[in-house]
Amino acid sequence: MYKEIINKAKPELDKVLLFLRGELDKIRTSRPSVSLAEELTIDYYGVKTPLRQVAAISISGPRTITIQPWDRSVLLNIEKAILGSGMGINPAVEKDLIRITFPPLSEEYRKELMKMLNTKMEEARLTLRRWREEAWRKIQEGFRQGTIREDDKFKAKDELQKIIDEYNQKIEEMGTRKKQEIEE
Repeated sequence: MYKEIINKAKPELDKVLLFLRGELDKIRTSRPSVSLAEELTIDYYGVKTPLRQVAAISISGPRTITIQPWDRSVLLNIEKAILGSGMGINPAVEKDLIRITFPPLSEEYRKELMKMLNTKMEEARLTLRRWREEAWRKIQEGFRQGTIREDDKFKAKDELQKIIDEYNQKIEEMGTRKKQEIEE
């Protein structure tokens, strides 16, 4: 019975890691990532549209992202969205594409990125804790109802903590990799 409760929580824990990975991809490092531009919304004929739906986005050098819209008439809208994104970068509009060159990170900006990274990691850890508490509450409820034995209750607690520790370790590994990218 307790294994069912734990198995139901695992997909939710996986979602936490997936969400964190997406959030970490959005943090700018010295290496550009297409995910930095994919989520930008542009005005596409009066409709707010994610950039990835109106343009091809690719990495064309160690510090350059190239954006090639399928419709040239939205070049200026894309440029406006990039300038208003708060990334602190200036796009270069060429014939039918936009190049975004990322300057090296300043020490002050690196510190800001580290704070942001630590905040996102802590949010993920808090979400893991909430799922652990939810699963533990269900296990205790099962014990009170008599569907889970006392021995199984304590086995479940240990197993649940072991799983949460594994997920916390994965969060830490993701954070360590991102910290290395920021420091490069």
